[in-house]
Amino acid sequence: MRVPYGDSELIQIVDANFADAARRAGPHLACRVGCTQCCHGAFAINALDALRLRSGMRTLRAADPETAKAIQERAHAWIAENGANFPGDPATGLLGCSEEDRARFDDFANEAACPALDPATGRCGVYAWRPMTCRVFGPPIRSSNEDGSEGLGHCELCFTAATQEEIAGSEMAVPHELEAELLQQMGDQSATVVAFALLR
Repeated sequence: MRVPYGDSELIQIVDANFADAARRAGPHLACRVGCTQCCHGAFAINALDALRLRSGMRTLRAADPETAKAIQERAHAWIAENGANFPGDPATGLLGCSEEDRARFDDFANEAACPALDPATGRCGVYAWRPMTCRVFGPPIRSSNEDGSEGLGHCELCFTAATQEEIAGSEMAVPHELEAELLQQMGDQSATVVAFALLR
């Protein structure tokens, strides 16, 4: 399956919104190359993220096979270390959908480094194709809480000396509707994690 045409528009919007939020945040946004706290711990990615990563790995294997090989080796090592506790199907890499699977995922691979992270440089080897979670991490993002209320969450290393007004003034808009539309076009509501996507 090819990455939907609209994904390039989605990426352009998200990257532009991040740049705008970063401009408004100024020094409160601590994100820099080599700051890798957000590159540790497993998180779910959707089918569009996974497809984008697979496309990126094909491009990388052709353009920079040495880097692609190193990423694949780290992904294999990640799965070897964490696969036994994977709350889903390790054969397909798809996360389970049951409440038990979701509960197990809360404690799954929380300290593990992302296999796309180059430990020598602190850079992401698939940065151009990174998942949406990575693209929006750092600035304040609006999300719904379990009680139905909304709040602004941001990286704990950022906005440490900011007022609530400064945090609110740096909110990043996320085009959830466009992403949902593309996923609907794909007809795939599955979820996985980065390590499995890098090897598919």
